[in-house]
Amino acid sequence: MQIINEPAKMQAIAEDLRLRHQLIAVVMTMGALHEGHLSLLHLARRKAGTVILTIFVNPRQFSPGEDFHRYPRPFEKDAAMARAAGVDYLFAPEPETMYPEGFQTQVSTGGIANRLEGAARPGHFDGMATVVLKLLMLSKPHLAIFGEKDAQQLAVVKRMVADFNIDTKVIEVPTVREDDGLATSSRNIYLSAGERERATVIYLGMRKAVELAEKGETEAQTLVEAAEEVIRTAGDAAIDYVSVVEAETFAETEKLEKNREYRILVAVRIGSTRLIDNCRFRRGRAEN
Repeated sequence: MQIINEPAKMQAIAEDLRLRHQLIAVVMTMGALHEGHLSLLHLARRKAGTVILTIFVNPRQFSPGEDFHRYPRPFEKDAAMARAAGVDYLFAPEPETMYPEGFQTQVSTGGIANRLEGAARPGHFDGMATVVLKLLMLSKPHLAIFGEKDAQQLAVVKRMVADFNIDTKVIEVPTVREDDGLATSSRNIYLSAGERERATVIYLGMRKAVELAEKGETEAQTLVEAAEEVIRTAGDAAIDYVSVVEAETFAETEKLEKNREYRILVAVRIGSTRLIDNCRFRRGRAEN
């Protein structure tokens, strides 16, 4: 595995790989790798001849007061995990090389990005989309592998790739969960033992809502209230939002229709840690 820090060098390597007809897959992360990231890398390894992993804690997608400076950065551990997962190139640039002096252009997202996480974290999706676009330009992948845990982010990326006619296929991978249902996340490290146990209410709340839909409930608000009731049993759980949306457009829905796909999306603070999760479903069956 080769570790690359300079954007120009990464781009030159990717261009050479393309000229040699190598199929490239990229997995973009902020590091602090866990089983969820490894599932993306394993799929990338199966799909492509060359796997690029990017690790970059992107300052432009953090709002003031968020956890940019304390976000976990265990680089040596991450590099060892990447090597074991069969990564060919680990691209780990510094912020000043990604955003050099004079940098002033960014992606302006809309529509899908205006609600939920976009409303709760102003500027987040613009910063995220900007760095994803830069990483696509630098790694030149045929395939980009993303997890469904950050479902709204995934939807924004897919919309951007389509809108800009980027020749990269976005592949989504189901959320990896712990045995008790908690979605794997780099931010889980912030949770105390007690908070970690209470955080299971997020998945339990979503499951309660989906079970109602499977039994024929059509009112989205009923699903929201059922999930919120379970989540509040944690005591210190502060709900940012619970929402049922159409899976592709992220438009809020009031009534569930047959043969339509939906997601229930949740953002909750357990203690001082903000966690997000989602579950995709149709009336009659859940998908993750």
